[in-house]
Formats: sequence, structure tokens, C-alpha cells
Amino acid sequence: MPLAFESMSHGTIAFGFFNIETDMLLLERYFIFGTDFCQLIEDMAVESNQAAYKNNWPIYVIEDKENIGDLMAAIHGVRHTGFIGEVYRRFPFPIDIEDFKQKPMGNQTQALIRDIILRYARQVHILVSVAKGAYEVDIGPYRFSNKVFQELALYVWRGGYPRWKDEIRPDYVLAMKNKIEKNRQNIFANIDFD
Repeated sequence: MPLAFESMSHGTIAFGFFNIETDMLLLERYFIFGTDFCQLIEDMAVESNQAAYKNNWPIYVIEDKENIGDLMAAIHGVRHTGFIGEVYRRFPFPIDIEDFKQKPMGNQTQALIRDIILRYARQVHILVSVAKGAYEVDIGPYRFSNKVFQELALYVWRGGYPRWKDEIRPDYVLAMKNKIEKNRQNIFANIDFD
């Protein structure tokens, strides 16, 4: 379930997993697979001691809010509109609340999710940048303090809300954590995975 995070540029925005059967994350109108997000965070951690970090991240963007869909209506099974609705038609919210856990094998649905999102979105590259010593991260038009940016990485580490099923994290999440822990400087200074 996406949670609210405070950006420096757009106020409160949504970020997170939106369906337990996929590793796709949303950041407002941007969508990125968790495997890609974690790999890009790893690259950022390695380069965090350089003069500056700049990279073009591949994301899917849905321009029309109606095409994103209504997450709460899809969860409750009352309306399946847009991209999120179509994902929930394929992977409904679990009947038993105990089954509401982020699946560590969600990356196995990527081919199907990619086919679905391409009906609603276009894939683009957005500039992600960090100025050395600036403790701010720009993800396209969204600017985050390093503390909030760390919270985005920690959200993925935890498996968001409701957390990883059986507390089993995918390898790509473990690799992200290990790379950050080896490079705790600049934007990753003082990050706490405990």
C-alpha cells in the first residue's frame, strides 16, 4: 500500500507498492519496477562519493490521472478503472487479511504488468540527481530531503505496508541494502535499516 511522504517540491505525495502480487512501485504518476528501483539506488550509493550523481531512470508515466485508476475502489472490488484497476482485476485484494503481505516473488509478474501498463502509460527516462553535499535528491520534478529519500529506500526494504510476506526479502532488496551499507555517505549518511 502506498504511503504519504513529504516532498520539498510538491508537498505530500504517494509512494509505494500498490498490489502485493507485483514489485511495481508508484511515485504519484510515475511507476517503476522494484528491481529497477533497487538497482538504481545501488548505483546511486556507489556513486555517492563522486562530485555529483546524475542518471536517467527508466520509468512509466501516466499523464491522465483517470488512467492511473482508483486504488481504494480496486482494493474493495467496487470499481476497476485505469491501470491499477486492471491489475486488481487480475490480482484481487486477498479475502483473508492475514494474506495481505507483499510477495517477495512479485518480480515474476513483470512481463504481465509491463503489458498492462503500456496500455495506459509511456516509458520515459527522468533525470535523477544529487549534488555532492547538497543532501537533496531530485527525481524528475520531485525533490526530497535526504532523510525522506532514505525513507523511500527503507519503505522498500520493509516491504512497505503490509511488509514482506514471512519477512522474506527478495535478493534485489538485500543487494540494495548491502550496497548502501558499504557507502553510507552523503545522501545515505545515517540511514538505519533496523
